[in-house]
Amino acid sequence: LDWWQADRYCEQRFAQLLFEPQDSEQGSFSKLLQSHHIRGSVWLKERDSVLHKTKRRRGHTVPVLVFRDKTDTKYVKVLSDFPALPAVTACAHLQWDTRTQEIATIFSYAVPAFMNEFQLRGFVDEEGFVRFALIVHGHHSPYLPVFRADGQWHHFCVTWQQENGTWAIYADGKRRASASGLCSVGTSAPQAIFGEGTFIIGQDQDSLGGTFRAKESFSGNITDLHIWQKVLSTEQIEKVRSCLLLEQDLVFGWSSNVLEVESTVQAVTTQLLCPGPVEECRVLEVGSSGFSYTSCLQTLPFICLYSKDAYWQLKRAQLESSHSLASRVNSLAVRTVPSFPWQIPDSVFTSDVQDMNLSMALDALDILATVLRGGEVPVLEPSDLLAVLQLLQQVSDMEIQEGDELEMLEQLGQYYMEVTELILEEQNSGTWSSISQVIRGPMAVVELCDRMVSLLVPLLTPERSKIMIQHGNIGLHRVTVKNMWFGYGSLQRCLSGSSASAVSQSMAASDGGQKSLRTAVGTAVISSTLLSDFQEISTSVRYRLQHRNFCVFSLFLLHVSPDAGGMWSTAGCSVMMSLPDSTACFCNHSTNFAILLQVYEMQQRTTKEEFTLQTLTFIGCGVSFCALIVTFILFLVVRVPKSERTTVHKNLIFALAAGEALLMFSELAKNNQVLCFMVTAFLHLFFMAAFSWMLVEGLLLWSKVVAVNMSEDRRMKFYYVTGWGLPILIVGVTLATSFNKYVAANHCWLNVQTNVIWAFVGPVLFILAVNTLVLLRVLTVTVASARRRLKMLTPNSSLESQIGTQIWATAKPILVLLPVLGLTWLCGVLVHLSIVWAYVFIVLNSLQGLYIFLVYAIYNSEVRNAIQRMKDKKKA
Repeated sequence: LDWWQADRYCEQRFAQLLFEPQDSEQGSFSKLLQSHHIRGSVWLKERDSVLHKTKRRRGHTVPVLVFRDKTDTKYVKVLSDFPALPAVTACAHLQWDTRTQEIATIFSYAVPAFMNEFQLRGFVDEEGFVRFALIVHGHHSPYLPVFRADGQWHHFCVTWQQENGTWAIYADGKRRASASGLCSVGTSAPQAIFGEGTFIIGQDQDSLGGTFRAKESFSGNITDLHIWQKVLSTEQIEKVRSCLLLEQDLVFGWSSNVLEVESTVQAVTTQLLCPGPVEECRVLEVGSSGFSYTSCLQTLPFICLYSKDAYWQLKRAQLESSHSLASRVNSLAVRTVPSFPWQIPDSVFTSDVQDMNLSMALDALDILATVLRGGEVPVLEPSDLLAVLQLLQQVSDMEIQEGDELEMLEQLGQYYMEVTELILEEQNSGTWSSISQVIRGPMAVVELCDRMVSLLVPLLTPERSKIMIQHGNIGLHRVTVKNMWFGYGSLQRCLSGSSASAVSQSMAASDGGQKSLRTAVGTAVISSTLLSDFQEISTSVRYRLQHRNFCVFSLFLLHVSPDAGGMWSTAGCSVMMSLPDSTACFCNHSTNFAILLQVYEMQQRTTKEEFTLQTLTFIGCGVSFCALIVTFILFLVVRVPKSERTTVHKNLIFALAAGEALLMFSELAKNNQVLCFMVTAFLHLFFMAAFSWMLVEGLLLWSKVVAVNMSEDRRMKFYYVTGWGLPILIVGVTLATSFNKYVAANHCWLNVQTNVIWAFVGPVLFILAVNTLVLLRVLTVTVASARRRLKMLTPNSSLESQIGTQIWATAKPILVLLPVLGLTWLCGVLVHLSIVWAYVFIVLNSLQGLYIFLVYAIYNSEVRNAIQRMKDKKKA
């Protein structure tokens, strides 16, 4: 079978396609296959495959024009009006007549000025390839091979644009030829293809709309011709090849109503099987023990793999089965539909899983639902449950054909939901447990229902924008979004087994999620998917879940993974509002000031808390930024006497102001990957620089308290190297070693899920530790000095007065030095413990600039004296 069929074959027998064997197993494994006379290539399933299932081949019923033999009479005229075309794309499905090697004209477009205004011609070369040539304004491209003359249907597209005369030919989704300069004359720019012309299929026009010649006519079949007044991209051409019509800029769409068909041209209706994209799959080369890739659509041998536990559970289920459900269903099938081809098989190992059509699936589910609904089988046996799941799998893998009755399709959805509800009844929870190694819990049903919903797409029309199918606790809701819900009871019974349990133990998963080992489902489980052109696309989701008599301690979202039993994770989602009876959620993340020192990201914050944090951050940073700018200007304008201290203050203020300005507007950059990366790098640099200058502030204080044998010039050079050189080095090394995992997923800051965050947190903790030692040393000296001064000046003062003086001597340096030494940032380490610490952290640090302004500008004697000197000078 091809890879997809092989994978489905194994899946429907509760197995997996063979995984790539380990290096140590390859030799013995290859010998084992050879002993069973297996040679050549065998399909493999990659363990960490990024292979996505192709879009299902879609049956597409279309009118086909049959040009039998080359004549000068057979033609088809397009009755649409054509505008001027500065760019054009023409696509069609074609079946080439291989009996002749003469040149054939697939289509020709003529205007009075040029008979060969726009034309596509081809012939079969000696090597068996069909070669195409494009003609525009009478200028001819070379004949180039595009596909094999094998008598099969092929899809082609030709594109041309006025700019540079660029053209291309595509066949079966791949570009076969392209160049520029088609119809350029000397240095003059190409003209657009003229409008109001005559478009003929199957003949070359030697006069406007006529004068055909047999030797240049087309012989073969053509259908699904579409023309656009633009150049389609490769992705759009792939969609057209898959029979998805792009209506934007469409000039002509394939329809019998706009074709004038000459009487000898036969028009028939046929069904095209439109392919999905071609992908390559992994194969094992038996004999050489090597691996390679080949087209997934090739038919090759394959092996289905069972785990030993699953295999023996299946065997036991077959041996212990009384076949009560199978016998009842099969006998009812014979009585109801005597010639019905489907029956429940005796064994999942030997059953021949066949493709179903809509009518067969509807009858099978109707019969099964009738037996289950009647209560003739009160408790399902393991073999019964497996047989039902096998049928549900067959139905969900079915392909809906054009022409199928929509009423039958909706009824199929109703039966599917009813059967799903019935097998999740409470009395069957023990049966689910007995096949836990084969089907890892009822989440497999969620996966099957998700597939089933996609079959209901044809039910949506402009008049009917949504459908709802529900039975009991289980339902499907389809509005361009695919929505499903599973009622609390249906999954709780089977997930918990025979006894209700709480979330008491969990282990970390590789993606940062948590894998639930024992769990109680406190709400319904819902699933939402947004589809566009049958492909899933990402979007934000807002929803409310009703509680089921539970106190909500934490919210976990379920990522459906039947093989793993379900992955529980809070990643990407936040709680909007939590009430006693319900919880409202929204999948989104936003940054705030507190994240700068968050080694562990917050697992839960309500939207109100996030909004409050963001508002406080923005206001605090705004005030702080303005205060820092004013302080910086004051230091420059009022001509404060130059000293080490003022130089260090100015550098600290500049770095902190730049970092806070970037932080305020970092949210605006998170949607642009490159801009977000740059903002993160500069945030890292400026905040790292701010902390480095805080370290310099500490070193400067130390030099005042403890004698340091170094000249002022050498000290300043050392300070600059520490203040700016160290941050540049740290950021540079981090970018060089962790470029691809530098930025967080949801905001413009360092990635806290990897070790990159320690490139900021590590140096900061070191700096805060050093500055804490400096502050303790300053306090020791200040308190001792205050005690000596008190004894000298007021030896007879009261005890209360002495205590008050010593408290002020301790508090004053703390209040003055805390902002410049950065010690308020120690609160950041505690942010993950409580939201209260987040508020404290944001208030203290986002107002750091205002604090510096008050202490080092307004109440700074040097600044005030400099302002006074300026006033005196102005007065004089």
